[in-house]
Amino acid sequence: MSLKKGLKTNPCSFILSIFLCCLFSLPLYATQSLQEVNLYSARKEALIKPIVDEFTQQTGIKVNLITGKADALLQRIKSEVRNTYADVFITTDAGRLYRAKSADVLQAIQSEALNRVISDNLRDPEGYWYGLSMRARPIFYVKGAVNSEELSTYEALADSKFKGRICIRSSNNIYNQSLLASMLAVDGPNKTQQWANDFVKNFARKPKGGDRDQIKGAASGQCDIAIANTYYFGKMITGKKADQKKAAEAMAIFWPNQTNRGTHVNISGAGITKHTKNTANAQKLIEFLVTKKAQRWYADVNFEYPVRKDVAASDLLKSWGDFKADTINLSQLDVNNAEAVKIMDRAGWK
Repeated sequence: MSLKKGLKTNPCSFILSIFLCCLFSLPLYATQSLQEVNLYSARKEALIKPIVDEFTQQTGIKVNLITGKADALLQRIKSEVRNTYADVFITTDAGRLYRAKSADVLQAIQSEALNRVISDNLRDPEGYWYGLSMRARPIFYVKGAVNSEELSTYEALADSKFKGRICIRSSNNIYNQSLLASMLAVDGPNKTQQWANDFVKNFARKPKGGDRDQIKGAASGQCDIAIANTYYFGKMITGKKADQKKAAEAMAIFWPNQTNRGTHVNISGAGITKHTKNTANAQKLIEFLVTKKAQRWYADVNFEYPVRKDVAASDLLKSWGDFKADTINLSQLDVNNAEAVKIMDRAGWK
């Protein structure tokens, strides 16, 4: 029977044939799409793209990278629900990872490769997120304006001798919330509240700007002491902006709490989205980001501390000296976040 005759006598059969032909071709396209992974990253493109390009080169799996602000990306994943394009979510600070977990947009995974090289305190106990790189939040002080013997702990910064001498970001900054949450875990709510009440009295100015602005403020004479992440300091001292480089060179690092719990540290980390259809490749990407080569890149290029103990810090980070890091499980920062914010509000930390 000719096609023309078939169309006249049984058009439904012809349409069904076309539909079946298209249907049977779908597995081919599905297989091709699985050779990609969609990454939503709160890290700027320059801080993540080179290493995910290396992943693509080694595995043949294409990474579709979308970058943006952490809260905006999380809101996007929440709004997309089951139709989310994201397979992997990368963000900074354990507090933000906890927000993603609490929003029920991540899934728990068990990976021997991740569990073997990432310390327990740098990953979620239930496997919802894993640390990829680590940064410390020490005390920075102006050379010549502060005697390092004046310094000891975060708690000691509430002493009246530091009145009008401290620059720090606002209370809505997740890094400061996590620092306070770590103090809550050790000192308890009453002691931490009293500390915050006294600490605020020592601010040299109303909190404003980012971590780099605190260092610049100190170097320009607005204060003697700044609290900031080491990652920013590394970027400033090696960067091309003369004002930032000059400011960083005027500062020195003091590692607080070396006789007790250690200096507060935090992470950038990743989780796999709950509704991804591409879990296998998503897990491969996260596992790649903790390989020795990837960790070496984080250390040398991003000035962050590796989460692997068998990968050394960069020469620049080594020049700042060894320090004892707080080993609290970073999931505790998540648990204590709400109370930390309340304490800051009651203390008048704007």
